[in-house]
Order: sequence, then structure tokens, then C-alpha cells
Amino acid sequence: MHILDKLNSRITRSRSLLCVGLDSELARLPARFQKEAQPQFAFNRWIIDQTLESAAAYKLNSAFYEAHGAVGWEAMQRTMDYLCETAPDVFTIIDAKRADIGNTSAQYAAAFFDTLGCDAVTLHPWLGGEALQSFLARPDKAAIILCHTSNPGSSELQDLTVTGADGIPLPLWRHLARQIAAKWNAQRNCMLVVGATVPDVIRDVRADTGDMVLLVPGIGAQGGDLDAVLRHGLTANSPSSDRRGLLINASRSILFADDPGREAQALQQAIEAGRQKK
Repeated sequence: MHILDKLNSRITRSRSLLCVGLDSELARLPARFQKEAQPQFAFNRWIIDQTLESAAAYKLNSAFYEAHGAVGWEAMQRTMDYLCETAPDVFTIIDAKRADIGNTSAQYAAAFFDTLGCDAVTLHPWLGGEALQSFLARPDKAAIILCHTSNPGSSELQDLTVTGADGIPLPLWRHLARQIAAKWNAQRNCMLVVGATVPDVIRDVRADTGDMVLLVPGIGAQGGDLDAVLRHGLTANSPSSDRRGLLINASRSILFADDPGREAQALQQAIEAGRQKK
């Protein structure tokens, strides 16, 4: 199965573009989970059970697990196994922001795609498309490449002006989006990370990349504007209920809510209402 077929099937079945971010910071977990032999996994399992009906995807930020060594990696693996067993159709992402050259890149791809069994991994583009071939060459997996992030300091590098292929100056992030769409996406398995805090960038990336799926962090705790993201980021498919092209990620606003299931459902319903607007 091509990876986008899996994602689109889950979106259709769940009527959702919501990605729940499992940024399960150990120190912030409720006391009842701290008593468990594997606190992060126990918490993740509970979150998944609470939110599964509302989610098209789950994203594990590897930093929150790798910080705890072998125990953390085990929590990440057990979470992935639980997702695969409980909801094999759900789309799974490891947010690791990796890339390297040659055999090193191949080992990263094997670790996340084959050992952990995720559907997609986040990558940085700084070593060029050649360095990402171990990820790009697999149509059964998705390569989610950083384009324009939601952090306040992102403009320091991402907004630098470069000369495009047509000789016209443009921001680095836009050159990158065009490069990925034109050259790196031969297997049609590329996605881009574009932060919710820059809706005008989402508009331009959508114009440059057609129906490529955008993973959009920054809704919720970071204050991104959901209406603007939907307005600029949804594909123009018809009827409007089929408009997609986005995975909207929320992490802390769901994980640490009083009722994570209700919070996820409310966001899913808000996103769905936006999809229905003509």
C-alpha cells in the first residue's frame, strides 16, 4: 500500500485531520502514572484510548523518550506496538528531525521505519535530497521534511533570501518547498512541516506544492489560528467535505487537559466544521 492511501483511508474513516502529539514529558505526567513500571507508555496508552475516535494520526516526539535512554526507547516502542495492535489503520509519525549521509541515513531509516514500525518520520533538509534517499525511496513510508517551523526564531535562517531556479529572489523556505515538490517527491511520499503561526507561508506552500500533505504544529499551546490554517492549507478538492491536505497537530493542549478525550473531540469537530465551509 502506498503510504498516502493509508493516510487518506484513515482520514475518511475518522472524518478527522487531527494529529495527536504524544510529547509525554515524564515530569508532567499525573501522579497515578508515575507509579507505573513504565509511566510514559501507561500514559500514552490512556491518551490513545481517550482520543482514538477523534484522531487521524499520532506523533511521538522522540526527544521525550530518548532522554531516558533504553527505558524511554522501550516506552516509544511499546507505544508504537500498542497503536499497531489497537488501530492498525491509524497513521503514525516519529518526530525525530533526522538526516545524514550514506549508511548513517540508512540506519536512521531502518531504526524508525523498520524497528519502531512508524509510517512517517520528520527530517531536516540541510544535507540535500541525496542524503534523504533512504527515506524518499520508500513509497510505503512518508518523509516529512521541515519547511517553515512555528518557533519564534525560525526566520533567522528560513526567511533568508536566495535565488530560485528561475533567477528570481525568494525566501529559502519557498525555494525548499518548490525543490521538494519538483525533485524530491518522485515517490509522492513527501510531506512538509509548516507551522500554524505562519498562515501566509501555508498559503504560498500550498500554491507551490499542489495537494502535498502539510503537517501543521502550533495549534493550541502555541496559539496558531485554526481558521487561517484551514483557509490557506486545505486542498481545493470538491465537494468541500473531501478537502484535506493537512494534518493539524496538537500536543500539550490535549495531553494535559482535564479531559483529553473531550479536548481532542472539540478540536476534531472544529477542524471538520472548517472543512465543510465552501
